[in-house]
Amino acid sequence: MLNLQLIKEAAARIAPHIHRTPVMTSHKFNEASGKQVYFKCENLQRAGAFKARGATNKIRSLSDDEKRRGVIAVSSGNHAQAVALAAREANVRAVVAIPADAPKMKVEATRAYGADIRFFDRQRDDRDAFGREIAEREGLVMVPAYDDYLIMAGQGTCGLEFLQEVPDLDCVLTPCSGGGLFAGVSTAARALNSEIQCFAVEPETANDTQLSLAKGDRVTIPPSPTIADGLRVQSPGALTFPITQQNARAVLTVSDIEIAETMRFMLFRLKMLVEPSGATAAAAVLCKKLPADLKRVGVVLSGGNVDPDVLADLLQQGENEQ
Repeated sequence: MLNLQLIKEAAARIAPHIHRTPVMTSHKFNEASGKQVYFKCENLQRAGAFKARGATNKIRSLSDDEKRRGVIAVSSGNHAQAVALAAREANVRAVVAIPADAPKMKVEATRAYGADIRFFDRQRDDRDAFGREIAEREGLVMVPAYDDYLIMAGQGTCGLEFLQEVPDLDCVLTPCSGGGLFAGVSTAARALNSEIQCFAVEPETANDTQLSLAKGDRVTIPPSPTIADGLRVQSPGALTFPITQQNARAVLTVSDIEIAETMRFMLFRLKMLVEPSGATAAAAVLCKKLPADLKRVGVVLSGGNVDPDVLADLLQQGENEQ
């Protein structure tokens, strides 16, 4: 089960292999949002996203036999890069199954870390079945993107660091897809500050967690067209969802337009490059989705791996709106 002790063990295990990312503030963002906002900058993490934490914790926890067999991950990009990097540094073979429409930059970065890439069709193939078939055929160990307690504990080290540095937050927000980041961060945050409120944030068109919480059971949605490519998981994890049910005050949603506006704000006002998925939690704050009584706000900027074509389009849209 996921708890603070498991997260602390993960923190000790991965400390030599990841960055302790900075916590930053911005007067301009505070003025625009009406909140005192603290950003945990996982866009500056190794491999460009928080995923390095969970992947490193999982791979560094494998037995010698499992390391000899090698690992496989299924990912649209950031988890792929994280697994490839962590495996290379642990001298473990890595196979990564990636959607054919994943951002080119993320695919090339994964390949540069030495992973053996296998492509699948997001619209046609069952991603989990695709990965399991390769794992069974080649004897590989699965490194899940989110539905694994060691993965969640690794992601929870982000929350552990955050609350150690800013212990008196009223609330903390993370982007949410499969739920591993939210599960880890919210578990650490609530263990260190019992009064803190935790919010997951999803794109409006990829709101499987919001729908699942409303129903009280996991819901599966069609593939989403959102620009937040890292948040297109169609259903919350079987292990992450009960933790989300327990820890989330609410799931907030933001539109692609709000995500894009926030990305431009972060880039031009804060000089901070954040990818669409990584900007969702900040968008919820900037677009005033939080209750008015919550003033001291922690936001996880989960990643910074922006596809150059997507970034160019966003910048062009910003110029056209001016």
